[in-house]
Amino acid sequence: MTLVMLSTMVLCFALTISVAVSIGLASMLGIQANNAHMLISVKEMFNAINKFPLAAIPFFILAGNVMETGGISRRLVEFAKSIVGGVQGGLPMTCVLTCMIFAAVSGSSVATTFAIGTILIPALIKHGYPTTYAAALQATSAELGVIIPPSIPMILYGVSAEVSIGELFIAGFGPGFLIGGALMLFVWVYCKYRGWGKNDGDGRLSFGKATWQAGWALMMPVIILGGIYGGVFTPTEASAVAVFYALVVGIFIYREIKVRDLHRILYKSVMSSAVIMFIIANAGLFAFLITRAGVPDAIGHWLQDVLKTPAYFLLGVNAALFVIGMFIETSAAIIVLAPILAPVAQHFGIDPVHFGLVMVVNLALGMITPPFGVNLFAACTVARISLDRIIKDLVPFVVVVLSCLMVITYVPSISLGLRDLVYAK
Repeated sequence: MTLVMLSTMVLCFALTISVAVSIGLASMLGIQANNAHMLISVKEMFNAINKFPLAAIPFFILAGNVMETGGISRRLVEFAKSIVGGVQGGLPMTCVLTCMIFAAVSGSSVATTFAIGTILIPALIKHGYPTTYAAALQATSAELGVIIPPSIPMILYGVSAEVSIGELFIAGFGPGFLIGGALMLFVWVYCKYRGWGKNDGDGRLSFGKATWQAGWALMMPVIILGGIYGGVFTPTEASAVAVFYALVVGIFIYREIKVRDLHRILYKSVMSSAVIMFIIANAGLFAFLITRAGVPDAIGHWLQDVLKTPAYFLLGVNAALFVIGMFIETSAAIIVLAPILAPVAQHFGIDPVHFGLVMVVNLALGMITPPFGVNLFAACTVARISLDRIIKDLVPFVVVVLSCLMVITYVPSISLGLRDLVYAK
């Protein structure tokens, strides 16, 4: 059964069939090869999505789309520009900082790409930056949308590996700030070297004025994250609060959302949510079947025999996840691999929260690596260029994030320091 499933899935990937359909078809053929009842598929697919924490996914996607339409994104850009936009290379730094702030409420990198990219990619081009550089920068910066909490992939890992989502969220700040800071330092040095961005401060608002205009927008991450860590509501409930707050601000305070806009916002959110939930349902069935076949235990024993130390295990997992992330969508990869790898990591004495951050950061790289990087497609759509044109400008950004991943992997305190402080017994 396992051979049939894996060969079918690989063949479907080679034929460029969508990830969800490939996983689902492989699972169906696996059931047939095992002479099991097809009703298993219905039951397990329903069980895969019948989890309360998953309700946060459509709400965070909707919140991101409401923020984009309601003017919240634009005000966050002006606020970030007022902080770092006055130096040479300040506009690329503004892109990174805005994505960090937007990530604190969106939970989605694709939503971050569209919401911030539609504003900053044209602005970067207008200030003389190459279109390919602007697109590569935006795609990479938006990756922070799934690293800085709240994060949809962290929710999926928490559900799949049975790890506290709250602990994952609090642990995500260290890696998020590390990657964000490294990207800002890199673009500043790079722009100095290339001589770009000498006039990035043109049109920049004062810090006080930008803060005043973005006050309601800046309150959003404070309310959401403060509510989660203050015990007022759960991460799932926080997603609904984010939608409500964004709607109130967009309709009644900024007055940029009209009634006619709601249909487009809801339609876009439903389509994005349906794609993710369909992947989760099929991946859940796939994970159930390979678990029943004993694949996780076999892989676990093999890894323990081959990779005998935690350092080698983490290195091997990172290499495998980097390749997997290039070809398999992040959500599907986490749902399939987390139940397999997390127990092995615990056997090596690796904290499951730390391992979750390693998985999320690594697979988030898949969003900016060809051939199936969703952030790349989104950024190229906004910039109106083909994917192949941005590869040259993308490579340095991938190297920066990879370097941060190695630090996150082998310095657990970056992820666990704040977690241990907040959840100290």
